[in-house]
Amino acid sequence: MELSANDPQGRRGRGGFRVGAVLFLLLIVILSAAAGTYYWYSVYYPNHDRTEPDLHNMKKPVFYEGAIWKEEALGSKESLKLPLSLVQDKIDPALLYEASSDSVIITTKDKVVRLKTNNITGMVNEKPFTLRFPVEKSGDSVYIPIDSLREYYALDIRESEETGIVMIYKAGDTIQWGTVQGAGRKRTDTVPMRKSIGIKFPIVADLEPKEQVAILSDQDGWYNVQRKNGIAGYVKKDSIVLDHVETVPVPKPSTTFVPWKPLGGKVNLTWEQVVTKNPNTAQIAPMPGLNVISPTWFKLMDGEGNIKNMADAAYVKWAQTNNLQVWALFDNNFDPKITTEALATYDKRLKMIKQLLSFAQAYKLQGINIDFENVNLKDKANLTQFVREMTPFLHEQGLVVSIDVTVKSSSENWSMFYDRQALSETVDYMMVMAYDEYWASSPTAGSVSSLPWVEKSIVQIMKEDKVPPSKLILGVPYYTRIWTEQTKDGKTSVTSRAVFMDTAWGIVKNKNLTPVFLPDVGQNYVEYKDGETLNKIWLEDEVSMKARIELVKKYDLAGVGSWRRGYEVPAIWELIKKTLETRP
Repeated sequence: MELSANDPQGRRGRGGFRVGAVLFLLLIVILSAAAGTYYWYSVYYPNHDRTEPDLHNMKKPVFYEGAIWKEEALGSKESLKLPLSLVQDKIDPALLYEASSDSVIITTKDKVVRLKTNNITGMVNEKPFTLRFPVEKSGDSVYIPIDSLREYYALDIRESEETGIVMIYKAGDTIQWGTVQGAGRKRTDTVPMRKSIGIKFPIVADLEPKEQVAILSDQDGWYNVQRKNGIAGYVKKDSIVLDHVETVPVPKPSTTFVPWKPLGGKVNLTWEQVVTKNPNTAQIAPMPGLNVISPTWFKLMDGEGNIKNMADAAYVKWAQTNNLQVWALFDNNFDPKITTEALATYDKRLKMIKQLLSFAQAYKLQGINIDFENVNLKDKANLTQFVREMTPFLHEQGLVVSIDVTVKSSSENWSMFYDRQALSETVDYMMVMAYDEYWASSPTAGSVSSLPWVEKSIVQIMKEDKVPPSKLILGVPYYTRIWTEQTKDGKTSVTSRAVFMDTAWGIVKNKNLTPVFLPDVGQNYVEYKDGETLNKIWLEDEVSMKARIELVKKYDLAGVGSWRRGYEVPAIWELIKKTLETRP
């Protein structure tokens, strides 16, 4: 049945639909407004909640580069002490705590400082001095008084009386300061500093207008800043105006030891091997161009640090009469066990140092050459520490300090125990023993020191270990090996014996051999048969030696060191001299 157009019930039906639609639209508007308000509030409305700064429940937190350290400081003001762990990690990795003697040992370019816990008497280069406050041990932690840290590391240590926070800066550090622009239309309101980046993070402090803060970093439109009281947080960049840059003062360097070097030339050193007695100097032929000789006089005898002395005053007089510096060699007897024991404590290391100082003074030496070989990898740090401790004492007595190292390899006891970079930062010269590429018991025959191997080795040390060429002395061999190969039942065995340069050339002449130059090794080569055995010799001669000296010039190394006097042919001295003097 159709409804009449004038039917009131029909009108009511259409009116109800319109009202429902209006209510629905109104509901949509209200919900949209609520959602928009919620979105605006959740995204744009800043958090006004407040929170305490996270100081890890420490009363005396320490900040370095804006980050809080895991251990807090002790004391306050003049008696303030910083945790050893912080200094070792951030300031000086070489700082040593020796548990056996409860001592902190600081080494600088010219000082060795020993500070015993709970003792106000310290030692600098074995001279006593008085501390205002001692090193302190609390539980498993050790704390160093700030007086010592300021003196030996030139640290800028700032302590807030308000918060107790300690801030550490190293000499040369820069601090970018910024000035707070107040909030509000007139820039007079405080600015919230938040826990992290974003306005939804709680406020840790209110920054006053015109307050100065240190700017630590810049990220996503925010600055990470630190107040002068040590509290750190995040502030919008538009609330900060960059101000001045403060540079922590760098103290004037103390007078440093200047090692001897020949005027306008290179170090030309040779080692003098002394086994049971010193040579008769009257029988030593002229060695033109030589300016340093290193006799192997001092040898570690036991794990207590006792040193055997084979020095000879007459030899020193002969050397210095011939204008030769004497850098006596000190070795570890190539015994890893006694080396471990002798390096284990400061007192044993100091015992060795004092003996060397006494010998150097008694015999009027100009230098000490350290030759520690066959050392356990576990003693790497102790060897480096020993050299760090030795060098200031030797320099104080005017002695040149040098150390012998092998080329780099994966052999722990032969090569890996040398921390070449750290050692080069301490010593005056580093001799690279660039020989024994193929060693006495090598399973295959080869050159003692091929030229490509030598060049690769010295470049590797300069590049990977950052050893400056001005400290590197290239070690060269005055010997070679006669390799004997014998085949039996299809298997070839190899043996060798080391010979002097003239011994090898004597064989060449006696057997009428014709040397062949091998470009891939940069040396002359011969081989010959004795019955069923094949003999091979990679010759050391003027050709190979000139090529080695050319490497010294190519890389502007400090000089050359030859192993050893007595193995050479007389003509080699003049060749080295002329090659070193010829400009590249």
